[in-house]
Amino acid sequence: MKNGKKSVGWWIVFALIALIMLAVLELGKHTILGWALTLIVLAGFAYLNRKKLRTARRLVRFGAWCAFFGLFAGILWVSWPPVRAVPAVAGRNGGATAIVRVAQGDLTGVKTADGRVEVFAGVPYAKPPVGDLRWQPPRQAEPWQGVLAADHFAPMSMQTTNLPIYDSLVRIIGYHDYAVSLNDNYRTPVSEDSLYLNIWKPAGEAEKLPVLVYIHGGSLQTGQPWYGDYSGESLARDGVIVVNMGYRLGIFGFFADEELMAEDGTTGNYGLLDQIAALTWVRENIAAFGGDPDNVTLAGESAGSACVTALCTSPLAKGLFRRAVGESSTVTAAQPAHSFRLLDDALAAGQKTKEKYRAATVADLRALPAETIVGELSAHHHITVDGYVLPQTPHDAYAAGAHNEEAQLHGFNREESAPFILFSQANLKNYESKVRAAFPGEYADRVLALYPAGTDTEARRNWADIYSAVLFTYGHYCWERQALENGIPSYVYHFQKNNGRLGAWHSGEEVYLYGNIPADSSLYDAGDRELSRVMKQYYLNFIRTGDPNGEGLPAWPASTGENQVLSLGEDVAMTPAPYRALYEILDDMYNTRQD
Repeated sequence: MKNGKKSVGWWIVFALIALIMLAVLELGKHTILGWALTLIVLAGFAYLNRKKLRTARRLVRFGAWCAFFGLFAGILWVSWPPVRAVPAVAGRNGGATAIVRVAQGDLTGVKTADGRVEVFAGVPYAKPPVGDLRWQPPRQAEPWQGVLAADHFAPMSMQTTNLPIYDSLVRIIGYHDYAVSLNDNYRTPVSEDSLYLNIWKPAGEAEKLPVLVYIHGGSLQTGQPWYGDYSGESLARDGVIVVNMGYRLGIFGFFADEELMAEDGTTGNYGLLDQIAALTWVRENIAAFGGDPDNVTLAGESAGSACVTALCTSPLAKGLFRRAVGESSTVTAAQPAHSFRLLDDALAAGQKTKEKYRAATVADLRALPAETIVGELSAHHHITVDGYVLPQTPHDAYAAGAHNEEAQLHGFNREESAPFILFSQANLKNYESKVRAAFPGEYADRVLALYPAGTDTEARRNWADIYSAVLFTYGHYCWERQALENGIPSYVYHFQKNNGRLGAWHSGEEVYLYGNIPADSSLYDAGDRELSRVMKQYYLNFIRTGDPNGEGLPAWPASTGENQVLSLGEDVAMTPAPYRALYEILDDMYNTRQD
């Protein structure tokens, strides 16, 4: 009887271990080889236990278990997911497009399975910024011979990457949309050679179509242009050409140095210069795809939105776009909360980096492998007021009436702070200290009076709101005021829709705005799909004409300074904007109050 119970217990433990091993293979995106070898090892070990190990000595059984786990470790190593380019169209596609001729040569893209959209991926818009071109303004792309097959996305810009199992757990815990599959057992490439753009267009011949150019987010440290939430396919089905691009990130995009400043008259903004080069390429070539170079809207989310607002005041971007869309970030406040710094600060950070790597010159840093310096994330992910790309701060430029956009559509989400304070939330014990660390003296007193907390729940909610306002939403309030001062129509939204995925967290609005809610996703209901239809129609109208309003849509008036925003939630209607009293404290703190 005892042996029978031991046997049952052994099999239960063995089954649990087997499930964990298979989960590791799936979450780690290991190849089919790993699955096959693991199943063989599991079957073999089960057979040995049944025939040999059950009666073997304890030391033998221990050695067998060690060999078992050692074999599995070897399997993980030999089945590590390979690096593979991401196809422009996932799964089955509709074949190659007709040849399109651009300044650098001929190329073909690939059609979606239904043949309605053409995608051109990995189109070079500048020379690879490697070797001596690291930390140089982008150079014009070289011509190519033959016909370029633009059917896979180029590598994402150089950045630190996570283990595949970490990314899988993020999908499970953060996004709740992880799908088990044996078709995604690969890693996506990362490279300094990343200055390529991607184009989605309606299939067939066209001309004078409106164009949207999108800048991805990621704190100017991470991100890639092929993410499904902001894919251009859905907008292309409705007659818009969508373009996005890779641009230099982190130390490769925002490193600043006096030697570089002396060479080119600019430093610290190589990522912004890449974006300007991409916009220039669009202006010169988009007509070949049926686009109207005189009807371009520039859009971005998070750090991408910060870049949009910077480019709205860059003389180098003048004439490259007409309208601007900003989601969940700006750098137009008197003191932007993130992604921004003055030249002296940028140069000081650059000098520290040179000292860290014992580099006497920029040439010494250029000689280092990209993998050696890619980890310099926190030191170099800031737009810089360099006197060339940005002659002055965006705040001062708007005050002087200098801007490039003729209309704005922008806004923020209800839970902007959620992913950033997930592991550092406030409670009643630390709430006051958090506020006093964020606000000096009397301003902290005013914030605590405005947001009193008597329970852990109140402290947690208050801190989330304060963090959202300071880091994200206040900048939109500033941009709205600057639009009013300059006679720019400004349409401001507040996204508040709950769902089973990201909800109203930072970036949660994108899948709605770009019309990319998966048809088979149970994380979104009919209300989500209807909201996405409304948001996308506002977006299409704005991209086409500069005014989001249209037949069948709730009225969305341009801002008049009356503290009203368009609420995008269970209902779509104009409502009072949140955080206005806190904004007044921030205005006083930055000496920008307008009475």
